[in-house]
Amino acid sequence: MPETAASTVHLLLLDDHTLFRESASRLLAAEPGFEVAAHCGTIGEALQILRRKAIDVVLLDFDLGESDGRQFLRLAKEEGFQGKVLVVTAGVDAGVAAELIRSGISGVFRKHDSAALLAQAIRDVMAGKVWLDRDQLQTALNSEAAVPGETRSRRFTEREQQVLSYVFEGLANKEIAARIGVSESSVKAALQQLFSKTGVRTRSQLVRIVLEQHRDQI
Repeated sequence: MPETAASTVHLLLLDDHTLFRESASRLLAAEPGFEVAAHCGTIGEALQILRRKAIDVVLLDFDLGESDGRQFLRLAKEEGFQGKVLVVTAGVDAGVAAELIRSGISGVFRKHDSAALLAQAIRDVMAGKVWLDRDQLQTALNSEAAVPGETRSRRFTEREQQVLSYVFEGLANKEIAARIGVSESSVKAALQQLFSKTGVRTRSQLVRIVLEQHRDQI
């Protein structure tokens, strides 16, 4: 059945390596349900595109020559961008990866991985999952960055902590239910409680707020 406009994922590629972004654009444009709305090499161009087009996911290179992905994240937020950001990079310092995770990105994808895996990563972040490997998560959890002490709220239950641990691994509700040995509805209920306790609405927001404010409960 053909994809409808409503189910199409609109992508923006921001990468200062022309060859990579043009190649990635062609590969992703061939994927069902994806539309590469634009690709560009500078933050200024990307911000102009965000003002003109509805973008669901930005594929963001971290190293942009004279600037880096953190600057884009800050400016895009100021512009009111509500979509998701997947950092696509040859590699970033572990501390920087932790900083990016806390800033609210949906994941970090390594350029040496396959195009098919990139397509899956995009679909996962659109489904509300977080695309991170264990090393990146562990670094974020161990980061010595200051964590606000005044904002801690209600404690998580044992079930909520179990569900949260699998959210950090990027598992879907059905997969979490199988791991824990409960119904999928029980997992959904635990997630809703986590959302309520942390004041968020999505999994990526949940990961960010837990890293910022509730690391003592992981």
